[in-house]
Amino acid sequence: MTTQRQEEQSHDGHADFDFIIGNWKIRNRRLFEPLTGSSQWEEFDGSTVTRKVWGGAANLEEYEADSPRGRIQGLALRLYNSESRQWSIFWGNRANGTLDSPMIGEFRHGTGEFYNQELFKGRSIYVRFRWTDITATSCRWEQAFSPDGGKTWEINWVMEFTRVD
Repeated sequence: MTTQRQEEQSHDGHADFDFIIGNWKIRNRRLFEPLTGSSQWEEFDGSTVTRKVWGGAANLEEYEADSPRGRIQGLALRLYNSESRQWSIFWGNRANGTLDSPMIGEFRHGTGEFYNQELFKGRSIYVRFRWTDITATSCRWEQAFSPDGGKTWEINWVMEFTRVD
């Protein structure tokens, strides 16, 4: 009899991001001032185009949106590590021309969770990406910050994806 842990260890996640390949329109909802107790959100539309590279061992996403604070042009590079069976997600924003440190994680039971630690306003925090509600025509991505080592999380950006093609 196979245990859940054995199934997770044998899961080859190289195709876990196949759902995102193609063209998408996105409804963004972003917290105006994260980690301040603010409840003011801004909403705006965006779009992505994602394609496989390296025969599916990676994918590249181009993101564009006009937010209330200005134009956003971003690039997400997702790389699959077949040894660890995890993905690394690198984000780059055209405004600063660099790739951020990677979010690292995996999919379990239809949900993808990815984590890293970064500086936010000079303070070290944890960051989490979560992919949920994945269907052939829609999905949800959210970003959350934790200022207390992962004890509590504040969701600060939600993207609702709808497939265009």
